[in-house]
Amino acid sequence: MAKPIESVNEFVIKFANVNGSGSASANQMFAKAILRMGVPVTPRNIFPSNIQGLPTWYEMRVSEAGYMGARGGVDIMVAMNPQTWDQDVASIEPGGYLFYDSTKPMPRSKFRNDITVVGVPLTEICNREYTDARQRQLFKNIVYVGALSALLDMEAAVVEGLISEQFRGKEKLIEPNVKALHMGRDWAQKNLQCPLGIRLRRADKVGDRIFVDGNGAAGLGAVYGGATVCAWYPITPSTSLAEAFTRHCRKLRVDPATGKNRFAIVQAEDELASIGMVIGASWNGARAFTTTSGPGISLMQEFLGLAYFAEVPAVVFDVQRGGPSTGMPTRTQQSDIMSCAYASHGDTKHVLLLPEDPHECFTMGAQAFDLAERLQTPVFVMLDLDIGMNERLAAPFAWDDSRKLDRGKVMTEAELEAGKEFGRYLDVDGDGIPYRTYPGTHPTRGAFFTRGSSKDRYAKYTEEGRHYVDNVQRLLKKFETAKQLVPGPIARQARQPTRLGAIFYGSTSPAMAEALDRLAEQGVHLDTLRVRAFPFSREVEEFVAAHDRVFVVEQNRDAQLRALLTIECGIDPARLVPILQFDGSPITARFITEAIADKAAAAKVMPFRKVVS
Repeated sequence: MAKPIESVNEFVIKFANVNGSGSASANQMFAKAILRMGVPVTPRNIFPSNIQGLPTWYEMRVSEAGYMGARGGVDIMVAMNPQTWDQDVASIEPGGYLFYDSTKPMPRSKFRNDITVVGVPLTEICNREYTDARQRQLFKNIVYVGALSALLDMEAAVVEGLISEQFRGKEKLIEPNVKALHMGRDWAQKNLQCPLGIRLRRADKVGDRIFVDGNGAAGLGAVYGGATVCAWYPITPSTSLAEAFTRHCRKLRVDPATGKNRFAIVQAEDELASIGMVIGASWNGARAFTTTSGPGISLMQEFLGLAYFAEVPAVVFDVQRGGPSTGMPTRTQQSDIMSCAYASHGDTKHVLLLPEDPHECFTMGAQAFDLAERLQTPVFVMLDLDIGMNERLAAPFAWDDSRKLDRGKVMTEAELEAGKEFGRYLDVDGDGIPYRTYPGTHPTRGAFFTRGSSKDRYAKYTEEGRHYVDNVQRLLKKFETAKQLVPGPIARQARQPTRLGAIFYGSTSPAMAEALDRLAEQGVHLDTLRVRAFPFSREVEEFVAAHDRVFVVEQNRDAQLRALLTIECGIDPARLVPILQFDGSPITARFITEAIADKAAAAKVMPFRKVVS
């Protein structure tokens, strides 16, 4: 028998439920109660792509130290699903705890000798109190929250307050839910030793941070970034971004005098139509975007090439999921990096923004529209399911009301009337970015034909090679200009000098923060660089050059960021060591720690050429 885990405000608890059982709201309430006690918690909803009946899990990382990434392993398993019992029990750490419904006896073979088993007869309790089958199921979720509140020493008043808030306007439901909470809590206090070795204690570690998901943050960022048009097609896990934009627009984009909407949201017939609408709206001067996932990016390829070559601004929020094809719709990956960077046939290169948390989803969601218009090109904001659909703590959003929208190089009616030369694809400043006009700017000047075919500097159709070369070389120059405009990487120096480095991005960031601490405890020290955008700035090349080995940590099979680094920066692939997790679950601190520690140890004794194979 392993010694029971003892920990205060530092543990992982996982709920194993069935999709459609009504457990989601109870589990969310449990997470928010921990936050109300001043203890940081990061929940992750793991759910199937069907409507009802399959297993679902809700994992919470409770960490007063502030670690918000997935750790790996489970300290307390709330096993409410017989279908997944064996795998749920197997995932518990030695010395951990198993909480289950003990109404029906379970054979000893279904338990482990190295964990503490906590049985509460949830079904029996509910059957005594309720006659309706649906009530029994729904209140059972609240009963187990009550029992857990006693076992973990959670303040009952906090949960009661959340119940009152959740059912505000439905007061008749408050008293029954509070009663169910205390049914579970009272039973646990009377029949079990409370609290467990793992428990909660009020702290003050949440501060002024907000609890929000990345899709909601990005939708609000689009509003603040000046977007007025959203054309989209429903696809998991991006749908909630368009829904968030809709909610925010109804509050912030309705004319107070007339009551008329100052926005247009169109659910298109498919993803190809949606990006076409975005390009049309942007060409007319609106700030427009679509939100999608990997399969949608595949369908949008031809129109993305048109926007790139005709130089029409567009913003695409790509909330990545497991692929290829239908893949794993409700699992997370960072698997669209290459497909977005080079979207469409021919020589194309697109700007990518790589937010790490909801705060950057908001800021980059707004910034994307300035970049798209400044550069006159599509800009991709690369979220993923882990960031997009899961709530986490983030710095409060802030906005400078004096900030002006950057519309880029737009020639005005006055400039045209004064005789200023206009060539739609004429580079007059040497930055690769030409001037454009909005439709109808001048009655006789500044018009041009928008084409996806080859043209000269004045938008006149031509297939002469010299004009084509001139045009695509200018597009490369514009891409170089983009390096000075996109968010730069963020470097972190190790506590002591090292020749080892690591590059990572996006949702890998919170797990990476913990892994770096664990590696340092083992004597493995890493300088790190969090990449926030493509194209890569000079700092990325300099970082790699300053280290013998650089671990590139990402969540896809083919090491897509590593490939992009070798292609775009001319880096010897042998210097870049891939650290890859791609099973659809969020990357864990333990995985990163073990993978880097193993490869770092090998690097000390093996020749350089054999470190990566």
